[in-house]
Amino acid sequence: MSGNYIPSTWQWVADQVAEYEASGGTRANTLRDTGIPVIIVTMKGVKTGATRKIALMRVEHEGCYSLIASQGGAPTHPGWYYNLLADQSVMIQDGPEPSAFTVREIDGEERAIWWERSAAVFAPFLEYETKAAEAGRVIPVFVAEPAN
Repeated sequence: MSGNYIPSTWQWVADQVAEYEASGGTRANTLRDTGIPVIIVTMKGVKTGATRKIALMRVEHEGCYSLIASQGGAPTHPGWYYNLLADQSVMIQDGPEPSAFTVREIDGEERAIWWERSAAVFAPFLEYETKAAEAGRVIPVFVAEPAN
């Protein structure tokens, strides 16, 4: 992925990404103290063209991953949601090395299946779904598939 890297403005996210990458995924590989694994997603920023990186819950099925744009159930989508709409090519690091993936936003039955898988890994997604719905927002779900 080309372009200058701009770390997250949330310091704990920037620190986690840096530690994860520096250790080849052996450290900082869970969401804080939950013990729930994360992946690092690298994408191109739609506004800046810079490389952006985030840690997301690791929800993997048959080599594909779900990327849940929950933002804790906030009334707005996270900024990275718009990055993925603009450029569907990402890198995902789940262990020592990143790999190329293509993402697409999903809906209907496919979304329901991936949502269920995601909530099984990280139950707070269910609470976030309620909060978002109260604000009139449906939490977007992407699936990341290996790039060909």
